Amino acid sequence: MAAVAKWCPVLAGCNVHALMRIQSMSGRSPLLKKEFPIRQFAALKASKKVQKDPKKESLKPKIVKKTDSYNQFKKDCLTALDPIDDVYWVQNYAKPVLDIETAIDSLKKFQQLDFTYPKQPVYIDLRLDMKLEKKKKVDPFVRVVQLPYAFTTKPNSVVVFTENPEVVTVAQQHGADVVGGMELLQRILDEEVEGDFYICTPDMVSKLGPLKNKLRKRFPKSKRGSVGHNIPEMIKTFKTGHEYQVERDCYIFSKVGMLDMPKEHIAANVAAIIKDACTQRPVSFGPFVERAIICSATSESLLFKAEPFLPQITEDIENENQ
Repeated sequence: MAAVAKWCPVLAGCNVHALMRIQSMSGRSPLLKKEFPIRQFAALKASKKVQKDPKKESLKPKIVKKTDSYNQFKKDCLTALDPIDDVYWVQNYAKPVLDIETAIDSLKKFQQLDFTYPKQPVYIDLRLDMKLEKKKKVDPFVRVVQLPYAFTTKPNSVVVFTENPEVVTVAQQHGADVVGGMELLQRILDEEVEGDFYICTPDMVSKLGPLKNKLRKRFPKSKRGSVGHNIPEMIKTFKTGHEYQVERDCYIFSKVGMLDMPKEHIAANVAAIIKDACTQRPVSFGPFVERAIICSATSESLLFKAEPFLPQITEDIENENQ
């Protein structure tokens, strides 16, 4: 017992020494009941926004974006002069605008040089100025025009909707391909009956609702002249007529003839379409056709002058505007 009592102070001193060493290493006392977390970094302060001085910004050199060297080369080399012969660098000259007869002759020469099929269709592409007063515009339209020189081998097929027996007889006498009433709906949906144009009397329009998704643009409408009481006149118009329409808000792309036709006939068909389209906007607003292109199925596109076919402002129109 005496030996144990002798060593107790020594052990107690070692225990105190160990506790002091732990405290010095950890920086906190192990005897504390509540332990607080140690913050290893200082709190970040919100940085103030630095306002840019506009005067200093204006003094900085501006970065110039690099442009396409080839496009810049074309702009620099473009000249307003006309080429002196048939061999020239196309990029250096503006595309020529030809007379309609000269353009058609060029299309015929292209066909001979390329050894392509001579009986290929000829098309025109017109860009229209649809603007009216203030913010109004001309609505896209669909028209049927009688061309002076037909280029199709057979007339258009016409389907007539009517339930009047007298109208049925009149339509058959004037060359309608198919005439009928409600019994035609299912036959058209089953694709047993198909026509190039569909016309009807006003009392049949409300009954043809199931055919809207099937016929789409060919569905009878009063704006297109396919709804009315004068069935013989409508049959005559659509049997021999040529339909064209405005697409993509301001463009007309239409066939005007075949390349083997005489150039006078093709030019007359072009004039008929342009003059008919110009009736959809008053002459006082200026030229309706902004750009005119003619091409064949295998040739390049050629610009031609549409001014000779546009209506001219007369003295009566000027007096009305004043």
